[in-house]
Amino acid sequence: MSIEGRPFGTGMEDAGSRSLAALAEPYRIKVAEQIRLLSRPEREEVLAAAHYSGIHIDAADVFIDLMTDSGTGAMSSEQWAALMRGDESYFGSRSYQRFETVSREITGYPHIVPTHQGRAAEKIITELLVRPGDVVLSNTHFDTTRGHILHRQGVPVDCIGDWLWDFGDEREFKGNFDLKKLELALARHHSRVPFILITVLNNMACSSPVSMQNIREVKSLADRYGVKVMFDACRLAENAYFIQQGEPEFSGVSIQDIVLEMFSYGDGCWMSAKKDAIVNIGGFCAFRDESLAMRAKELLVLYEGYPTYGGLAGRDLEAMAVGLREGLDQEYLAHRIRQAAYLGRLITEADVSVSRPVGGSGVFVDVRSIYPHLSAEQLPTVAFAADMFLEGGVRVGGALFPMKTVDIGSGNIVDRSFEFSRLAIPRRTYTQGHLEYVADIVARVKSKASENMGYRVTYMPETMGHFFVRFAPVAG
Repeated sequence: MSIEGRPFGTGMEDAGSRSLAALAEPYRIKVAEQIRLLSRPEREEVLAAAHYSGIHIDAADVFIDLMTDSGTGAMSSEQWAALMRGDESYFGSRSYQRFETVSREITGYPHIVPTHQGRAAEKIITELLVRPGDVVLSNTHFDTTRGHILHRQGVPVDCIGDWLWDFGDEREFKGNFDLKKLELALARHHSRVPFILITVLNNMACSSPVSMQNIREVKSLADRYGVKVMFDACRLAENAYFIQQGEPEFSGVSIQDIVLEMFSYGDGCWMSAKKDAIVNIGGFCAFRDESLAMRAKELLVLYEGYPTYGGLAGRDLEAMAVGLREGLDQEYLAHRIRQAAYLGRLITEADVSVSRPVGGSGVFVDVRSIYPHLSAEQLPTVAFAADMFLEGGVRVGGALFPMKTVDIGSGNIVDRSFEFSRLAIPRRTYTQGHLEYVADIVARVKSKASENMGYRVTYMPETMGHFFVRFAPVAG
């Protein structure tokens, strides 16, 4: 498959050329927010004051922000209108009832528990299910998921295939479980496995999709060993779109029906609605088991709020209800996936390696293709993020992501890391011109990369350290 990705699939293919260079947004812009590009001396001053970490840069000083796609999308006119319907009743809110109805219809799970965002849902579920010494198996765990499992003294194990470390491996469903790794881990540790977690899309695996066939096979293994299956569902619609476009069985099947089948193989899910529900705050847990849902509601009252508002205002529940449906829209999804593929192609043309095929939420860059002279200890991901801001005011993410995975030869759980920079594209926020600007800055960074001598860590706490880390340049 070429990096251009799948076809539009929107019924618009006959409206002239559909090349990536003619990408048109399926929306009109009604409200404009001014952004400002600081001068080079200003950017240098800002970056130094932020200890060379993009996380510590004020948003007002960023020209184009690709650090995350979480809560950074643009809500629609229908969502803004829905805010005015917010019922702020503490008990039995009408807004919750509308949100609950939509969430049940989309997930197929009968019991819905709202939370203020995804990590609150993770906290509740891990507190209910994970005990010290437990082993949680996933294709890959998101960073907050990993943090919650470790906080419960569990062991998060990523059963992703070794193809993850090959940016040029163009397999279509790069986010899949390596079923051999999963089976080895289950055979050894099933008595300590509270659940298998399927992350869709597989965000830390280059935002790559998981096939329906892989989901079915994971479910079959889980049933054999009597283990629950849960979903991290924050990018459920994007994953369903890739299944529709990439698995012939689902060609022409609606996104909603694909989502329902995905979740039919699980016992429940949690979702950060700040992704595919296109809201700025919100999330939920969903369960098939009523008793588990009731225990979750008890913890919800302790941590978040009553079960009919869950730490959210009624207006936020209304916006989520609308956004969950809008996130399933075929034309919206086609455009979003095409945006990421377009940026990926432009960056590749700058002789920079990216994970291919490009995933759903953005472009994952192989920083070694830009800084071959820097060792892992010289932090090439930090170098790239700093250079992107210095050269063009673009904020990007990057990590040397620590993982525990399964060694196929021995079956042992081993430590391994995955190094990348992520250019996450906010939903309905940036246009083709913005993406072309970003690609130009990547090319400029590549041309000057040999001048960067790398960075070192000056401060990093043990818990969720990448949110607080500080850096300093390595002296030349």
